[in-house]
Amino acid sequence: MPPSKLDSLYRRMLITRFFEKGWGKPENLHRVFQFRKIISCRETCFKLVPRDYPVEITKKKKYSDSTLIEGTFTTPLELHMPGVVPEAAQQAYFQLLLPNKWNNEQHKPICIHLAGTGDHFFWRRRNFIAKPLLKDANIGSIILENPFYGLRKPDDQIRSNLHNVSDIFVMGGCLILECLVLLHWCERNGFGPLGITGLSMGGHMASLAATNWPKPLVLVPCLSWSTASAVFTTGVMSQSINWDMLETQYYSDGQYRERLSKMVTIIDDAFTAGQKFIQNFNQSLHELKEDIDDTRKIQTLERDNDGNNNKTQSHLLDNADNSIFLSKTLENRQLDSNHISLPLKEILSENISGNSELALCNSDSTEGSALTKLMKFILPMSAQNKAKKIDITKTNWWEREALQFMRGMMDECTHLKNFSIPFDTSLIIAVCARDDAYVPRDGCSSLEDIWPGAEVRYLDAGHVSAYVLHQKLFRSCIIEAFDRAKKIYGKESFKDVSAAMK
Repeated sequence: MPPSKLDSLYRRMLITRFFEKGWGKPENLHRVFQFRKIISCRETCFKLVPRDYPVEITKKKKYSDSTLIEGTFTTPLELHMPGVVPEAAQQAYFQLLLPNKWNNEQHKPICIHLAGTGDHFFWRRRNFIAKPLLKDANIGSIILENPFYGLRKPDDQIRSNLHNVSDIFVMGGCLILECLVLLHWCERNGFGPLGITGLSMGGHMASLAATNWPKPLVLVPCLSWSTASAVFTTGVMSQSINWDMLETQYYSDGQYRERLSKMVTIIDDAFTAGQKFIQNFNQSLHELKEDIDDTRKIQTLERDNDGNNNKTQSHLLDNADNSIFLSKTLENRQLDSNHISLPLKEILSENISGNSELALCNSDSTEGSALTKLMKFILPMSAQNKAKKIDITKTNWWEREALQFMRGMMDECTHLKNFSIPFDTSLIIAVCARDDAYVPRDGCSSLEDIWPGAEVRYLDAGHVSAYVLHQKLFRSCIIEAFDRAKKIYGKESFKDVSAAMK
């Protein structure tokens, strides 16, 4: 189904503008890329936060059916990477909503809720998700304030407009370690089973945080993604990025292009695109063969008509034009050929040269000519013996390289394939929107492939409409996942697993 038009309209209505100051300091990006290798491994990341990490309770208020507790602690990322986290974001704040009476004193479920894009402070998650969960299923909630949002927003930042691309990675690093702090705190206070959830960006941050907890953990990411690269390069969110600043900075400072670009890797790379291309190419060749067969029949009929030689020649030319219609529609692909990685060029050349359909080239001069024209527009430049150089301005090259750098950075720091697999993927229920224009899925790895055993449910909706209309479904998935955890492990089993990990 086509991407949601409502998503595109909603994004155009917003005046949010991301990354006005560019990529971020090169030295900070370098540190982030190196730290990613530590934080993405469960064994090394789990050791960064001690079990007795200090948490301060600052406020407690009791209501008729619930108790609201507020707390704070210093983000562990500032301790491990001094100077990377802005001063305003260094102190983490959270609210804890608990029932006044648990249905079962041996079963005290707590779910951490992470914020989506633009979700400042606590009220939205508290009223729309936490309170209904407490009322319907006796599930407590911890609502964590995102770095760069609400109480942790830098003074010079307007709304949710992050200044630098690096701020996304700093935000993620903070939340991963802060969730470890809160999970440890919950265990010390006798809560369990435990879980993490979030909508949109919050769902992805929840997925990253869940990878580093070495025990059973409920995870319900809603409207999230396997990598942020597609969101910021091909989704409607990319319309709100200051690409002019990013392109200029990328080329004016050689550190980005010459040093940092070599530290990132695109995960869902050109190989997947190449496989799709070959499939489409074979389909196109099959259709082209049918066109050529039709041309032969027409040619035979017209040759039998001695009085219409001129018409025959004209008709053959028309059909020859039709037979290469595909080359015209794929003309733009020629411009992209030099950006295909070398391994993909070899794959494409090997697959195309070994394809049985290409035997058509030798069957008839007319067919061969048509296919030759087609191949010139489709084959990578390295596969053409007498290819002409493509005339692309430096500006286009800058745009393309900056876009690839963005994709590489996002994959390097946010792709779930770069992180550990959660302890028990059977406790994962993800909810995705089929028509999501914010989260393109073409060419991206699916969660089922990355985390075997995880369950993914799809909504026939866009990103915005799903967020507005399906809150009840998100809550029901959280409740179901906690019920599943209770059925599989039970409170005593959670204690046993926790003790075994110490």
